[in-house]
Amino acid sequence: MPRPFSIPVLARKRRIRVHPVSGVNQSNLLPVLKQPQNASVDMAPTLNVKLALLNIRSLSNKSFLINDLIYTHKLDFMLLTETWLEQANSVTTLIESAPPNFDFMSATRTNKRGGGIANIFKTSFQCKQTTFGNFTSFEYLSTLVKCSSSMLLLTIYRPPRLSTPVFLEEFGELLSNICLRFDSLIISGDFNLHVDNPENTYAKEFLTLIDTFSLTQHVQGPTHSHGHTLDLVITKGLNVSTTVMDLAISDHFCVFFDVCMSPHIQNRSMPVRRRVINNGTGLLFEQALSHTPSQPSDCADDLMIHFNSRMTHIMDNIAPFKTKRVTDNQKAPWKLNPVVKLLKRECRKSERMWRKSKLQIHYQIHKEMLGKYNLEISKARQSFFSNIINRNINNARVLFSTVEKLTNPSSQLPPELSSVNKCNDFASFFKGKIDKIRLNIASQLQIAQNLEPLAVESGDLNLMPTFDLVDYETLEKTVQNLSSSTSELDILPTNFFKSVLHLISADVLQIINTSLQTGIFPSSLKNAVVKPLLKKNNLDSSVLNNYRPISNLPFIGKIIEKIVFNQLTAFLKSNSCFDKFQSGFRANHSTETALIKVINDIRLNSDVGKTSVLVLLDLSAAFDTVDHCILLHRLEHWVGFTGTVISWLKSYLQQRSFFVAIGNCTSASMSLTCGVPQGSILGPLLFNLYMLPLGQIIKNNSVNYHSYADDTQLYLALSPNDYTPLESLCGCIDQINNWMSHNFLQLNADKTEVIVFGKKEDRRRITTALETKGLKAKDTVKNLGVFIDSELTFNSHMKAITKSAFYHLKNIAKLRGLMSKQDLEKLVHAFISSRVDYCNGLFTGLPKKTIKQLQLIQNAAARVLTRTKRSDHITPVLRSLHWLPVSYRIDFKALLLVFKSLNGMGPNYLLDMFQLYAPTRSLRSRHKNLLVEPAVRTKCGEAAFSCYAVKLWNRLPEDIKNAPTVGSFKSRLKTKLFSDAFC
Repeated sequence: MPRPFSIPVLARKRRIRVHPVSGVNQSNLLPVLKQPQNASVDMAPTLNVKLALLNIRSLSNKSFLINDLIYTHKLDFMLLTETWLEQANSVTTLIESAPPNFDFMSATRTNKRGGGIANIFKTSFQCKQTTFGNFTSFEYLSTLVKCSSSMLLLTIYRPPRLSTPVFLEEFGELLSNICLRFDSLIISGDFNLHVDNPENTYAKEFLTLIDTFSLTQHVQGPTHSHGHTLDLVITKGLNVSTTVMDLAISDHFCVFFDVCMSPHIQNRSMPVRRRVINNGTGLLFEQALSHTPSQPSDCADDLMIHFNSRMTHIMDNIAPFKTKRVTDNQKAPWKLNPVVKLLKRECRKSERMWRKSKLQIHYQIHKEMLGKYNLEISKARQSFFSNIINRNINNARVLFSTVEKLTNPSSQLPPELSSVNKCNDFASFFKGKIDKIRLNIASQLQIAQNLEPLAVESGDLNLMPTFDLVDYETLEKTVQNLSSSTSELDILPTNFFKSVLHLISADVLQIINTSLQTGIFPSSLKNAVVKPLLKKNNLDSSVLNNYRPISNLPFIGKIIEKIVFNQLTAFLKSNSCFDKFQSGFRANHSTETALIKVINDIRLNSDVGKTSVLVLLDLSAAFDTVDHCILLHRLEHWVGFTGTVISWLKSYLQQRSFFVAIGNCTSASMSLTCGVPQGSILGPLLFNLYMLPLGQIIKNNSVNYHSYADDTQLYLALSPNDYTPLESLCGCIDQINNWMSHNFLQLNADKTEVIVFGKKEDRRRITTALETKGLKAKDTVKNLGVFIDSELTFNSHMKAITKSAFYHLKNIAKLRGLMSKQDLEKLVHAFISSRVDYCNGLFTGLPKKTIKQLQLIQNAAARVLTRTKRSDHITPVLRSLHWLPVSYRIDFKALLLVFKSLNGMGPNYLLDMFQLYAPTRSLRSRHKNLLVEPAVRTKCGEAAFSCYAVKLWNRLPEDIKNAPTVGSFKSRLKTKLFSDAFC
């Protein structure tokens, strides 16, 4: 017979504790302990820590209410036994159970009959899980709590059917281990011993064992509906007060107990200073703006200073900063839902009625109300995260962060980092790292030979002396397309800025156009806020080198940057100033197109019997060491920026600064004398232009290359028994190293990788030849996120995709009960499909056995999404989801790249792969938009993108190839491929 569903009681403003059997008044549920009367004056300050012990009997369907119970009772620790959690669902259920600023530890049950333990505690307490070996007669979870003296919190569950004599023996062994090591002990849990029965032999032995180790058992009275005391709290060296209360949950009562101790805790609250902006703030802003007129000026700095002063004055009047102390006892945002709040009030009402009347009917009504409340919280949480997913469906970073919050415990910066001294340490470290690189480069300049290629003659350059002025339509389009992230330096929060843009557009346009006309970038926009971010969660948080600086710039500065970026890009594109083989941060270019070009050339070399050598160059902090004088010289003499444009760029680059902010603490301001601004819009474009001479140096050495920002790939082909090109390759690397030294860029020799492609015997000989020149070849390298092996099987990459995809798929599977199928499908596409599709243009011509590994990932994702059994056939499931199988997705990507290239929406180096078929005489095929198929001899040549994609293209119907737009082409092509796959 199934157990009746039961849920814990909610908090009330006024409690009267009445035992449901005895009717004894149990008022004053959570007494606050006082200091002992004989306590010493010099005694360390103590804290009244609130704990609760509960045999939950299945946490999975009560997680939200345990969350609410912890919040409303203001508990510091919630100790749970019989959670019945399996490994697959333990993390998600515990995250649901833990309120904000709470963490957890758990031990999943070892068998199907009961079991499972969890401790949920405030993150302000520094806790560490430890172990004392395995025991057969009971489960336990030990938590070491950092305090003035060592304290151990031990939660135990003993299954009732296991041998009691064995338990007493093993428990005694555990006590002998821990009682000598710890001055303070809390041992709690469900022992399934009737300690209330003085005639029970095993209970007497148990109590004698406790007394032997000078321990005290505090729970008095029944903790079970049958009237026995099963759940115990046993301590050593601590003052404890306990209260037992029926929470209307299965057959166990909850044991609340307070402990006075001197814990080592983090800050339990911190001040947060923010402006309160609501729906009425916009109207108040409009009224205040009309009473504070702007002041015209022909200086961008003065305009910006006045604008900031004006906005500060208005915002201080209508939405002044308010400081609020944010405590650990935060409420989950979905609990603010009006329906949830109403149901909670109804639950409190039904509880008061039950406790007043002590009638079974009122008890059942209360349980039904709690069930409705639990269901409504679940719906509210689902809706909350569904809205986040829908708002950020194209923002992978937000989606990843959301899934992490739902499936993994939150990670925070250590509290000791939130200090002015630590902020200064970070600022000095980040600046010192760049200074050290530049100093190291400067020491090498004496022996380095300057190999700077000659700049383009000024007479051959098209010049850009001025910027175009901006109108309101351009401004509005630019602002709405920018991200809504807000910097601490912004006076108007970005979302509010966008909402009142029509009111302040005249001032903003005046600032922008004055800046563009005078060639001066406002000085107040050159300061950046830097926040340290731990590179990986498992790294040591005390080591500064494990952090990367994340820079945030003022929003108005980004607006000006975006406008300038659009004008500079249009000029550079119309004058063919970009390096043809630089794919970084350029429209219609990507890591995939770059890799397709390189791998296509390597496959064609192998087809004609040649061996290819690929060298991957790595730079250290390349964006941060760019020399401003060299960059400005390059922009003027290599690109053609003159007049106001070059003056503006000089003003933009120079006299910049940053400071580090952690919490409410900030460092002193640090000046930046080099580098393109991190987190800026113009930075990547300027870096690409800084690197322009590099391509010319490589070409002069007859070496092929391709770049993606600061990642440069060098490759060349060698005929059998002809190793002379290796001399050119080594000479090219030396010249690159010299050029980089003169341009304050540091080549990281330790991370530079070499790989050889071709026949096994040829690879072996060339590898030996490379070793004599100081280059060590590898069998597998990671290039722009793709693992490439010497035989181009991509087996290593398939393994990496499988590992990553199933990790995320496992997390998504945990969320099936938290959100709708539509939202889950969006997460599947964001986390799984994106990985399966990443650079799948490289997989053309691969064996079916290799592609099958990706197909298994897609099949697993479809089964998780639709809850399909493993024994059911997958084809109908994929058809119902309208998902193309992986092999057809590869064909779709290849044909899409061909269409874009032929219609001017792809890189020129891809367009060069294709040649329109033009018969010498009049044939019916001359108007079919056919491409010339390359002549290849081997399977490796047939797998080359240029060969595989052309064959696919020539088999396409004319109406698809002649589609007027990309959207129309995608729709028609997907319909055809879907028909081919499932019909």
